[in-house]
Amino acid sequence: MDTEEVYLPISGLQHFAFCRRQWALIHLEQQWAENLRTVDGALIHQNAHDQDFTESRGDLLITRGMRVASPTLGVSGACDVVEFRRVPDGVSLQGREGLWQPYPVEYKRGSPKSHDADALHLCAQAMCLEEMLCCAIPEGALFYHEIRRRTAVPLTEELRQRVREALLEMHQLYRRGHTPRVRPGKGCNACSLKDLCLPSLLRRGSAAAYLAAAMEDEP
Repeated sequence: MDTEEVYLPISGLQHFAFCRRQWALIHLEQQWAENLRTVDGALIHQNAHDQDFTESRGDLLITRGMRVASPTLGVSGACDVVEFRRVPDGVSLQGREGLWQPYPVEYKRGSPKSHDADALHLCAQAMCLEEMLCCAIPEGALFYHEIRRRTAVPLTEELRQRVREALLEMHQLYRRGHTPRVRPGKGCNACSLKDLCLPSLLRRGSAAAYLAAAMEDEP
């Protein structure tokens, strides 16, 4: 992708992967609604995004809330945690001796999901770091609050290509100002935007038809 004049938020990639309409309602129409999941997630990220926090433990440097961006992908945002591990063939860091390998860690509420929206979000952060630091990042991790442990995520070429394709489509929709139509699924019931998104659907058909479709499709 060529350099974009508009930088989209990296966090939107997770919304987009879960539901394109949810992403458009939030990022194009500026609509938002809270539920228990969103409040819980916001509190978790509030603790992680302490930009004044830097901790050094020998050969490990831990930073929080590090701002990242990619002109190539046209996105920007902040990483929850980036660990830098001292290695023989890493990258240099201003004010630090030695060479370091970055390792992004994204904090999520709940437990590992059946879909890979979280992995795409993490991968996009790593791709931004790679562009900024001129390095390769083969792996990152997702820390799930419910199970209180990390899940390692290999940042494969297949995952990276899915990030590129998703961001390309996001930029196209953003330029057009287009909100995709409703595609009901099981995840709709847990979405904080369901009352904003679904009324127009329910006016066009019966509740029974909606429920039947929701049981057949899963985002």
